[in-house]
Parts: sequence; C-alpha cells; structure tokens
Amino acid sequence: MTAVIEVQDLTKRYKDKRALDNVSLSLEGGAIYGLLGRNGAGKTTLMSILTAQNFESSGTVRVFGEHPYENARVLNRICFVRESQKYPDDAYPRHAFKAASLFFHNWNQELADELVEQFQLPMKQTIKKLSRGQLSAVGVIIGLASRAELTFFDEPYLGLDAVARQIFYDRLLEDYAEHPRTIILSSHLIDEVSNLIEKVIVIDNGRILLNEDTDAVRDRAVTVVGDAAKVDAWASDREVLHREALGRVASVTVLGALSPAERAEVTASGLDLAPVSLQQLIVRLTQKTEADSATRGSLAKEEVR
Repeated sequence: MTAVIEVQDLTKRYKDKRALDNVSLSLEGGAIYGLLGRNGAGKTTLMSILTAQNFESSGTVRVFGEHPYENARVLNRICFVRESQKYPDDAYPRHAFKAASLFFHNWNQELADELVEQFQLPMKQTIKKLSRGQLSAVGVIIGLASRAELTFFDEPYLGLDAVARQIFYDRLLEDYAEHPRTIILSSHLIDEVSNLIEKVIVIDNGRILLNEDTDAVRDRAVTVVGDAAKVDAWASDREVLHREALGRVASVTVLGALSPAERAEVTASGLDLAPVSLQQLIVRLTQKTEADSATRGSLAKEEVR
C-alpha cells in the first residue's frame, strides 16, 4: 500500500531545544493512528509540519508524495483540527461550518447537522463566547464532517465531558467504517482511545519510541505478581520496565511476549500473570527511556571529570 506520509530524519529546533529529533515515519493510508505521548513530547509540532503550519529545520517531509508547504494539491486533502484553533471574534459556528463546506470537497452537511444536535451546540452564540467544551465540539464536527482523506485531531476532546467524548469516539468509528480514510488522533488519554486506534505511534522528547500495530503492542509486556524472591528470580534475565513491592509481594512488568510454555511455567510456580494496558506500557516505556537518558547523562559527566 502507498504511504500517505513519509518523514525522514525530521528535526525541528527552537533555539537550543529540539522539539523533534531525527524523526522517521512511514504511514500507510486507510487506518486510525494514535499519536501518543506526554504533553510537550512533540506531537503538535509534528502535525503542524505535516500540515504546513510549521517548518522543519532539517529532514524530508512528504504527504501524498509531495511537500505540503503552499501545495494546494496536498492541503485540499487534509483537515487539521487544532486544540488552539482561532476564529474571528464575530464568527458563529455556522460561519465556521460554511467555510469548511467550501474548502472540503467531501463535506457532509447532514452529518454536521446531526453532530450539532448530539453535542447540543448553541448555534446562536458566537464562537468567542462558547465554553472550552463547546469550542472543542466545533472542531470535532468539522473534522468528522469534512471526511478529508487525511484528518488530524490534536487533543480534540479538551473540555468535553465523558458523554460528549463518547459521542465523538462512537461517531468517529461509525463514519470511518462507512467512509474509510486516514485519521491521526493525538491524545494523552491513552486508555480512552486504545480501542479506537489500529496503529500506535509513541513520541517522547521529540523521538519516536514506538510505531506498531496496536494488537502487537499489547503483547509486548506482561506483569508478574507474587512472592518477591520468586518474582525477582524469574525476572532476573529479562528487561524490567517497572517494579513495585509491598512487604513480601512484588509486581514486576517486563518487556517481551511470553510463549504459552513460559506462561504455564509462571503459573505453575505460584505466580500470577496480569495484562499490561496500552497506557501502562507507554507510561513504563517513557519512564524507562527517561531513566536510561539520565543514566547516560551521569556517565557522560563522570567521563568529563
């Protein structure tokens, strides 16, 4: 399948800070990607460059085979729903939707009207006076009703209550099933979106930690719980992501899938196996990466001395 996005050695610098550090990605079309990571990890910077709202310091960027900057052939096929989207002070939601209908050739007004009703969006109030959640609803409606070939949602749920977020997730899946396209959903609410996304991209400190199918990622780690001595002995030759202990009971999360024989061995020794959620895995991977970086930094300082 042809790649929709191809990025090679992409770096973005702001003075002495690297927001993106030699990022390389190849994303195929027709999937829902989760762009996951902590606040400030580089998610918005990456999406801004892919949508020509920012510029790379070095590296190559291709969207639909071309550089997106000032490229109508590319930009007309992209919808970028930003958390910080600005509108004129006197604009009403209908103005935003009308402008979107003129720009996106796949715009579906019927879907937009349904979403307005479901989100209970006040159409007779200026966007400037909308609440944070209502403003997010405007962006979500545009992102879904645009049916753009490539749609980016940057933390689209800010201010939305649990009911409204579920409406967004349900309608996203429903419309994606009927009208397949490529969707990149940026989020730090990992557990909430884990059932939506087919592929996981984890970014931390401007670097890609993970880029895999969601199902494959879920099998990459396991937690073993039980007698501390037995747990530590079992995990002694494995890559440990996290360890907790309470008295004589320990819990260790290790990286690497277990074979059926290994699982049987664990349970036969009186230890318990527990699954690792997508959020737990990403948190543990991020923490381990930060710890490894700190260790390397300390060793480098010792060498200088």
